[in-house]
Parts: sequence; structure tokens; C-alpha cells
Amino acid sequence: MATQVQKVQKVLVHLSGGNADAQCARFVQSITGHFGGQDETQVVCYLDNNRFILSQGAGQRVPLKHLSVTQAAAIPLDVQDRGVDVAVAVILQTANQRVLLTRRAAGLRIFPGLWVPPGGHVELEETLVAAGLRELHEETGLEVEQNDVSPQILGLWESAYPARLARGSPFRHHIVTFMLLHCPHTHQELQVCLRPDPAEVSACLWVDRDLARSIVGGADGEEGGLQPPPPPAVRVTEVLPDGALRGSLLPGAVLCARAPAEGPDVERVITGTKYALGLWLDSLAPRQSC
Repeated sequence: MATQVQKVQKVLVHLSGGNADAQCARFVQSITGHFGGQDETQVVCYLDNNRFILSQGAGQRVPLKHLSVTQAAAIPLDVQDRGVDVAVAVILQTANQRVLLTRRAAGLRIFPGLWVPPGGHVELEETLVAAGLRELHEETGLEVEQNDVSPQILGLWESAYPARLARGSPFRHHIVTFMLLHCPHTHQELQVCLRPDPAEVSACLWVDRDLARSIVGGADGEEGGLQPPPPPAVRVTEVLPDGALRGSLLPGAVLCARAPAEGPDVERVITGTKYALGLWLDSLAPRQSC
């Protein structure tokens, strides 16, 4: 019974086409493939009556990128009926053009020890911005008022976990909404307000444009060296088990590591976050040319 209650409380992805009512997406369904894209496509997205609607109808379109194809035959039947969850990830851009990444705690079940933006599930009756700000506060302690930020959807990422069948059958399927929030404060001003939850976050990092370019240059599947190369070390804020903070240095190459084809995962910026950082850099390009 508890499983059924949890299932009802989720905001799930619904797919709309033509004049038909939006239908709930199936866990084993490729959302990108549904709209005719093998790897990336353009969709309209919005929340409506606790449903996250994706369509190719009228409205402003954003990119939707697909990571991997799940194999339905390998997934238990009870998992196949879960639907596709909705998550929001906050690309918090400071006044001096830094964005915040966090390293997920080692004890988490999903993507432990990997670098991501703050974020999580969208709850019932929430807007995407409200969900992002709530997750930002819960994970990092930062309190940013909704009236103080200018929101913009950068793009969507279809994520399955584990992403590779070699590591087991997928038991999570999300559409992650990367929400860019322009904040009027610098990263130095926000740094002193950081109070990360050690159960969720083991380290924090403010990424500038140069480091973002190096990380994006290390996108999974791309060949050749990183351009530009990462710095030898970057300064991060470690979160100790008691919640205390400690500055330390992390080799820049760690953030640019690629997902291994087999074996255990390694500390890195996850592929979806590399995609989001690329979208963020693209959003800055018009301003830089002025």
C-alpha cells in the first residue's frame, strides 16, 4: 500500500500529440524516440494539473537529449509500470557568472559521489522554479527568494539509472529540467551562506566559464584531448560528516573524467550535467559578443 501512495504522489511525465489527451509515459519508453529524435529533439514542456506535459505543439521549444535506450525485457514488470519521474536541476548563475555544482554523498543510492547541480523531484502543486529553490535550500542551505531570480529553462535531459545495463537493470527513469536561475549575488556572497546537508552533499564547487568549457570538452563518447585543458587543481568546499566545511583542492582532471564503459564508476561530472553546462555556455555567448 505504501508503494501505491508514493506512486500517486509523484509528478509524472505525460506525452501529448495532436488533439488527443496527454498520456502518461511508460517507464520503458524512450521519450526522445517518441518525438522522432534518435539522440536529441525539440519539445514544448509545461506543468498542468500536476502533470509534466511534453509535446511538439505551439509554444517555445527547448532541447531534449536522450542518454541511453532501456531494454524493456530486462526490467521487472513492477518497475515497468512506474512511469517517468520529473526532476528539476538548478543552474544557479551568480552575478559574476559562476554556477554551483555539488558532489553527491557517497551513501546515496543514485549517482553516489558524482558531481551534479542541486536538484530533485518536483512535488505536487509546485512550480518548477519553486521545486528548484526548495531543493537548492534543502541540499545547500542557500535561501534564494523567487522574486530575486530570473528563471529560464535551458533544456531537458532523459536520464536512466543505472545508465549502462552492465551495472544492472534501470530502476529510475527521469526527465530532468535544467532551470537556469540568474541570481543577483556573487559566488563569494553565497559561499558564506552555504550550509550543505552532509546526507546529500559531500562537496561544493563554483564553476567559471573556463572550467565549464574543459568539463564540456570531456563529454562522454568524444575522442581526443580536452580543449581547453583543465587546471591542475580546483578549489572545492568539502562537507564533513558533522556538517562542517573545509576547503581543499581537487585535481581538475577528476571533473573532466568520462564514464567508464565497464567496471565501477569514477568521480566525475555526470553526462547530463556536462550537457547542461554546454547549454549554459551557449546562453552566455550572445552577451559576450555585445
